[in-house]
Amino acid sequence: MSKPTITRDSERADRTTVRDRLSIPSWASVHVPLVVLVALSLSPVVLAVLMSTQSTVEIYQVFNLAPGTEGASNYLTVLTEYDFLTYIPNTVVMATIIVVGEVTFSLLAALALVYYDFPYKNVVFVVILLTLMLPFPVRIVPLYSLVTDLGWGNSMLGLSGPYVASATSVFLLRQHFRAIPDSILETAKLDGVGPLTFLVHVLIPMSKGILSGVVVINFISAWNKYLWPLIIVSDRQKQVVQVGISYIQGTADAGLTQWGIIMAGSVLALLPPLVILVVFHRPIVRTLGIQAN
Repeated sequence: MSKPTITRDSERADRTTVRDRLSIPSWASVHVPLVVLVALSLSPVVLAVLMSTQSTVEIYQVFNLAPGTEGASNYLTVLTEYDFLTYIPNTVVMATIIVVGEVTFSLLAALALVYYDFPYKNVVFVVILLTLMLPFPVRIVPLYSLVTDLGWGNSMLGLSGPYVASATSVFLLRQHFRAIPDSILETAKLDGVGPLTFLVHVLIPMSKGILSGVVVINFISAWNKYLWPLIIVSDRQKQVVQVGISYIQGTADAGLTQWGIIMAGSVLALLPPLVILVVFHRPIVRTLGIQAN
């Protein structure tokens, strides 16, 4: 009686089955690394929130990762004793002024650079872009001298005035306007539409996505200002939230830094830009040129 033979096709099928069983699913190879990266990115925020609920003694217990017993007390202390009820509104006002100013000037500048012909237009645009090569610390001394000479020191105008123009916003809006078909401009000219009317009723409605992204990016950038407010404002009641956190760091309890209160202040400072970022994340993605589903 002859023994059964195994064909090459059956051997190949067996090997394929074993390989399929041992191989990692395609979804896992993509999602598992993403989940790990997201967890690593969120871990500092989670630790900050946990520490904001702990007392000084609990925080110095290195392996204590449980919610603490001083959550309400820490946040109440930050809001009342450390004047965050003043710093947060100050920061909101400053960020709002900066955003409104940047968007307004950037829209007008982009309109002129795209739809007007004037001598050395490209040179003007290059000069605007060159300002991005000058970091803020390089400009801080002449800027401080200018603001104080204008009498804007220790004021909201001095806080927000230097930031109401943005080369980045001008660049983004200029590139967006250049992508709008010329036929729309020609139609507007035939209808006798003026430049400001064309901007308000045509360009802005067609640019809602990128304008939303520019607003969010500029708001978050303005909210995180630290060095300039620290220099130009001398009155604590006129300070912003980022400088307010540094005020907390200068205090100590029995020789120990009050990290619980510092983290509570940091969480409060994080919440407004985080909420805006979550709500308007899609315009930001579109502004940065990334395709999102």
